[in-house]
Amino acid sequence: MRLSMVGTGYVGLVTGVCLSNTGNDVTCLDTDARKIEMLKRGGCPIYEPGLTELMERNIAAGRLKFTTDAFAAHKDADMIFICVGTPSDERGHTDLKYIHGAADDIAEVLKKLGPGQKPKVVVVKSTVPVGTTFMVRDRIREKVGPNIPFDVADNPEFLKEGAAIEDFNKPDRVVVGVEKEWVGEAMRDLYDPFVRNGHPIYVMDVLSAEMVKYASNNFLATKISFINEMANLCEAYGADINRVREGMCSDKRIGHQFLYPGLGYGGSCFPKDTLACIMMGDKAGIEATLSKSVHAVNQRQRDRFFDKIQTHFKGEGGVQGKTLAFWGIAFKPRTDDIREAPALTLMRKAAGFGARAVGYDPVANENARRELGNAATIVDDMYEALRDADALVICTDWDEFKSPDFDRLRKLMKRPVIFDGRNLYKPSAMAGLGFSYYSVGRAPAKGK
Repeated sequence: MRLSMVGTGYVGLVTGVCLSNTGNDVTCLDTDARKIEMLKRGGCPIYEPGLTELMERNIAAGRLKFTTDAFAAHKDADMIFICVGTPSDERGHTDLKYIHGAADDIAEVLKKLGPGQKPKVVVVKSTVPVGTTFMVRDRIREKVGPNIPFDVADNPEFLKEGAAIEDFNKPDRVVVGVEKEWVGEAMRDLYDPFVRNGHPIYVMDVLSAEMVKYASNNFLATKISFINEMANLCEAYGADINRVREGMCSDKRIGHQFLYPGLGYGGSCFPKDTLACIMMGDKAGIEATLSKSVHAVNQRQRDRFFDKIQTHFKGEGGVQGKTLAFWGIAFKPRTDDIREAPALTLMRKAAGFGARAVGYDPVANENARRELGNAATIVDDMYEALRDADALVICTDWDEFKSPDFDRLRKLMKRPVIFDGRNLYKPSAMAGLGFSYYSVGRAPAKGK
């Protein structure tokens, strides 16, 4: 098929590259000329394992192109995928200006092509409030009139950052919302190469497809907030959340996924989509009580963890004047995405209380420098971050943090104190190595 992607962000680029890799002719469209020039040269604006290599291969094969020209991108496309950002404010209200812009550009192309064309399918892949796909349909129809044919579909993405290529190539499921049967069949044909493992393609109505994404992410966010609430209870009563988790998750009705205690969820999806469910509930007059609690627990988790740091230094006036080293700034490993990352919250809190924050991340350092400015010092070596530090704060569970040289840590740090937001180490082992060690849902350990 001939496809165009509106937007070369995370979703648009991964989708375009993976679809080109199965033989489709894909053109990716973006208004950012510098980004398009980078992509044409084979450069990748985001960190995602395996993406650059796959992109270079399909550019060389002539199946993957990049442009800033909407007419060039859409004129021959059988399907046009809208993959633009849908940012939300702190209340969950979604800004659809990029969706509107994409719809208007598509309408202009359809008007130029005229009424004799084969119907194109406009596919909304961005995560959007329920009803947005129909809004796109109506907005385009209003601009092109009744005689120019096109159809719409919704096709939510379920890509985990850090594993997006594998997720796209071997999806658990593909969800498509359509109005017309032939559109559903065309979408099945497009995705058939990716479900040879027997996993399903669900073709349903548009409104349900839009809601699937929100329901999925909100449920996963709920699991994270739930296990963190249990971890806080474990700390209060002296239980060990790791033992509790083992006993709880062995129940096959519960399972293990997304039930790891820590600093809470971040990134571009869970915070935004949980807030969107709250917003949609408010608009419909149906209070999303559980979603509100999930969000509140998640935000409090960061505050509780910072309180541990403050309490440790309470006898010295708190963290003021201290140097805190932070390992991990991305919201999760295998990505450079720092959106809603717990590390940002903690580093800003530290700076606000008069501490010096020094951070290191394997791939997110440049993003952190741009985001934090003078609020933190970002260094390019994990051990350099520890020099003369009063404490180490672990925010992201990158593999290189799991078995560090603890003797080197003690020599570099002013004091052997670790606040581990990802439970990477055993408290008893850390105490034996001479560290004061704090984690999540487990009793602190004090070294001698």
